[in-house]
Amino acid sequence: QVQLVESGGRLVHPGGSLRLSCVVSGGTFSTYSMGWFRQAPGKDREIVAAISSNSASRYSANSVKGRFTISRDNAKNTVYLQMSSLEPTDTAVYYCAAREGSGPRLRVSEFEYTYWGQGTQVTVSS
Repeated sequence: QVQLVESGGRLVHPGGSLRLSCVVSGGTFSTYSMGWFRQAPGKDREIVAAISSNSASRYSANSVKGRFTISRDNAKNTVYLQMSSLEPTDTAVYYCAAREGSGPRLRVSEFEYTYWGQGTQVTVSS
């Protein structure tokens, strides 16, 4: 049984930084492509960033490009989302997701991901 557990979400001031982590267990992490999604109140869940199994390919949504960076450590079964220059509009529950597949192509639709974490709340407010 594959499990994803996110951590690192908290209240942060505008302009601040935060790093989210997602630990994957029960599967072969190095064969998964990973994604970070977020869902703000009253809005649909949206892709934030994605990374291929070997880190060769990465994607960032336009809304976070230049501010957020996705990375992974296959030795630790962990994917990260480094967030900087946070804005109130970044407030959301952040989810990590996994899908089996070791190719370079990245998926941005939530429907293409198989495994999901429970989410971690990020609140950006003064």
